[in-house]
Amino acid sequence: MIWLFTVILIIAAAGGYLLYSFIYGPNVDLHGQKTDFLYIPTGSNFDDVSSIINKNNFIKNKTSFEWVAKRKNYLKKVLPGRYLINNGMSNDEFINLLRSGKQEPLNLTFTNIRTKKQLASIVGSKLEADSIELLQLLNDTAFAKKMGFNKETIMCLFIPNTYQFFWTTNDSAFIKRMAREYKNFWNEERRAKAKQIGMTTEDVTILASIVQEETNMTADKPIVAGVYINRLNKNMTLDADPTLKFAIGDFTIQRLLNEDKLLESPYNTYKYAGLPPGPINLPAIETIDAVLNYTNHDYLFFCAREDFSGYSNFAATYEQHLVNARKYQAELNRRNIKR
Repeated sequence: MIWLFTVILIIAAAGGYLLYSFIYGPNVDLHGQKTDFLYIPTGSNFDDVSSIINKNNFIKNKTSFEWVAKRKNYLKKVLPGRYLINNGMSNDEFINLLRSGKQEPLNLTFTNIRTKKQLASIVGSKLEADSIELLQLLNDTAFAKKMGFNKETIMCLFIPNTYQFFWTTNDSAFIKRMAREYKNFWNEERRAKAKQIGMTTEDVTILASIVQEETNMTADKPIVAGVYINRLNKNMTLDADPTLKFAIGDFTIQRLLNEDKLLESPYNTYKYAGLPPGPINLPAIETIDAVLNYTNHDYLFFCAREDFSGYSNFAATYEQHLVNARKYQAELNRRNIKR
């Protein structure tokens, strides 16, 4: 009888250990990595989650994971998200995390964006938002009007920066968040400055987008902005190369030709006076503020310096501008830059 009792104890102990290891033993294996991310799309069920985990080879024992998941009622509580998982997590820890819905936020940064398609692509690559649906929204006249813009100015809504999002953010939620950020950015002080210079917030963004393409030099930005504001105030055409490059669809062009200036486009500021219909990029905060705080001067012209330093030569008269322009053109010729 003693031997039988001993056998029963051994079996019970083995069963208890197996049960304990099923629940509390390490089961998440990240193959040398300390952490990784598990992405569970919106609308997923338990079979989907199990398939994703197996595809990524995140666990050692599928049977124990599913056994614990059933007993913790996770099958009916699947929540989408981007979850930070740790190597060596037990099934208990892993499933508790997934049941909690405690996502790990991510940083979304967008800068140097020129088109709606570029923006939609970047957002779609980082968030669950669908890039095609986002692009459709940005091109929807009724939606733009609802947001207080039109199809051309809707891009003014997006202020380049780094923002924290949950991965499950969809296209509609993304735009709503950007609308809040836009409202916060355009505070009373900035709106007052825009009004003082006779511009709407959209006008400021459009002009800033041109300044952004004209120079990367912080010191030059408010001066360039001042040139364009002087030209606007005198009802002169802006003659801005970047708007013409935008109309052509090629920002790599280094040398515009006279025939380019005949292009029929509302973005051709050699042909049409005033600001173009919308921004030609998403200007940085620094550039928007450079327009709001532009330098008051008499310059009406500028062109890139012939030393290719990135700075500009400014002129109050067309005669002086021609001198500056010829220096730059001579350097283009010397470097054999035709286009």
